[in-house]
Amino acid sequence: MAEKKGSAPAKSGKKPTKKTEDSSKASPKSTSSSREKSIEPRLKVRYFSEIQPKLMEELNLKNVMQVPKISKITLNVALGEAIGNPKLLDMASKELALITGQKPVTTKARKSIAGFKLREGMPIGVMVTLRGDVMWEFLDRLISVALPRIRDFKGINERSFDGNGNYSLGLKEQIIFPEIKYDEITMSHGFDISIVTTASDNASSKKLLSHLGLPFRK
Repeated sequence: MAEKKGSAPAKSGKKPTKKTEDSSKASPKSTSSSREKSIEPRLKVRYFSEIQPKLMEELNLKNVMQVPKISKITLNVALGEAIGNPKLLDMASKELALITGQKPVTTKARKSIAGFKLREGMPIGVMVTLRGDVMWEFLDRLISVALPRIRDFKGINERSFDGNGNYSLGLKEQIIFPEIKYDEITMSHGFDISIVTTASDNASSKKLLSHLGLPFRK
């Protein structure tokens, strides 16, 4: 009779898979990236830790949700020269992207004006709307870096509120931001900054912006 073949001996253990090794190697990188993401803008941290409690006390508010805060910041560049030279809009868009860290959108004319050779739908400017952490970081750089670089700066106008708690600021040159290099600009232009808040009146909004560090003219 033929002898029966014995079954192969069972393996004592399994080798670690490549996926397990890769995940163990990638864990330090994922930890470091999560730490980088957890860093919040310093002005945002200061608002929630210091400014918000002060405003709640000064305005005699009972609910923290009633405390004024900034909801968004809008930057707008209008270039009438772009009617004859559309390349100026490309340069303005690149500069605004460097300043804000966000890609701008093109604004177009709403109606035709024959005297300025302007037709409806023609691109005449660029704008960008900032929210969240990008908004806080831009406002911090505006207050601490850009405004002090204005020549003979004596403060911003306290009459530029719209009556609903929103503030508008006009800047004459883009070179006050360190991201813009003077040797690389094709033309000097200004832009408008609108700070939209949840404040219901100008007085509450001014207190908010003053605590954040905006230097109002005295």
